[in-house]
Amino acid sequence: MLLVLACLLAVSSGQTKNKKKQTKKPTAAQVAKKRADSLAAVAKADSIAGVLKAKAIEDSTKRALDSLARYADSLKALQLRKIDQKAFGVGERLVFTVNYGFVTAGEAVMAVPAYDSVAGRKCYRVEFTVNSLPSFSWIYKVEDRYLTFIDVDAIVPWKFEQHIREGSYRRDFIADFDQVKHVAVTTEGSYPIPEYVHDIMSAFYFARTLDFTNSEPGDGTILNNFYKDKTHELKVNFLGRQELEVEAGTFKTIVVEPLVKEGGLFKSEGRIVVWLSDDERKIPVRVNTKVVIGSIDTELNSFSGLAGSLTSMIRKP
Repeated sequence: MLLVLACLLAVSSGQTKNKKKQTKKPTAAQVAKKRADSLAAVAKADSIAGVLKAKAIEDSTKRALDSLARYADSLKALQLRKIDQKAFGVGERLVFTVNYGFVTAGEAVMAVPAYDSVAGRKCYRVEFTVNSLPSFSWIYKVEDRYLTFIDVDAIVPWKFEQHIREGSYRRDFIADFDQVKHVAVTTEGSYPIPEYVHDIMSAFYFARTLDFTNSEPGDGTILNNFYKDKTHELKVNFLGRQELEVEAGTFKTIVVEPLVKEGGLFKSEGRIVVWLSDDERKIPVRVNTKVVIGSIDTELNSFSGLAGSLTSMIRKP
């Protein structure tokens, strides 16, 4: 038995030695190739890691620059002028009778119904509508809508909308004003704008904040009015003072003439003369607009929600 086990062990030992002898060592070329492949893999991994790191740095830098740009814009916005005014405020509503010649043609309403927010700035939401009366619409139907958002502090617009429906004429125009970067983005394109640019509505409300106490006939104030695709110079000339009676009452008034080149409150442009109450409110009492045929008289019918009293109103016994 012992002899058999010894023989088996001898055979097994011999087979193991033979297997060991059969194992071949890798050649130098194979070792070199394996090492080269390993180095290439490491280099590739390093390259990918480098690209990812560079991309991460680039993205981080871009986010930082964007953040700085927003911060800079925020600072600029905070540096916009601040005009303390008591001419108008939220709640003001002015109703006008629109006369075409001797015919009562329609009604116009100017209102500041609420505050709103545009570009992170507190704004007055200002609405202006003109509608022809049913008795006149069969001759010439008018349904005009204007909307502007006026910065509470700077008294400049951030957004303006004009929707005109006059007879067969149609026009819809919207403009967003970036008062920090000085760009107007409209339904028709993107255009550069000067500092504190106005639309025709905001220009009217800004004119109400002006001080005419020491003004003489011929004096004027120049504003910038953007419409369609360009900025027009808008000069507001002081014509004088006049006592004026309208349906809402009798007023001492300031008479001004805005020299509107384009983008006025009616489709057909012409001379516009405005009578403002001669007090801190400067509400429009009458507006006379020359159009292609004749003229349109818009007279104050009623008012409510004013920012203060009308010291210019003459109380008759």
